[in-house]
Amino acid sequence: MRDLKKKFRLLHTMIRVLDLDKSIDFYTRHLGMKLLRRTDFVGGRFTLAFVGYGDETDTAVIELTHNWDQVDHYDQGNGFGHLAIGVPDADAVCKAMEMDGVNVPRAAGPMKGGSRVIAFVEDPDGYKIELVQRD
Repeated sequence: MRDLKKKFRLLHTMIRVLDLDKSIDFYTRHLGMKLLRRTDFVGGRFTLAFVGYGDETDTAVIELTHNWDQVDHYDQGNGFGHLAIGVPDADAVCKAMEMDGVNVPRAAGPMKGGSRVIAFVEDPDGYKIELVQRD
């Protein structure tokens, strides 16, 4: 089993979204990801869209799942925390997103008890995205 684990890698994280086009716009326009693929599953009445910074063959991505018949926002529960994205200037990214109407519940600044600069923004469904400043 130990040798098998050497071949493990994270493929994707799936989140359910209410408005797929808004979510794709958020992740591509605001966070600079690329739409890697989008597939409709007519029989199951859902669409999967994969977004990320690199090819799925060697990079973990986000799977956006849109269930066609869903009309109410999803209950995110209290187990999910956030996704984290490395950015060169968290303050500048937050300001640009705020000007475009993105909710920024925590402006850029040092994390509690530390010196690393972080911020939090929300995608159209209210999922928290931590912006981690990386030089």
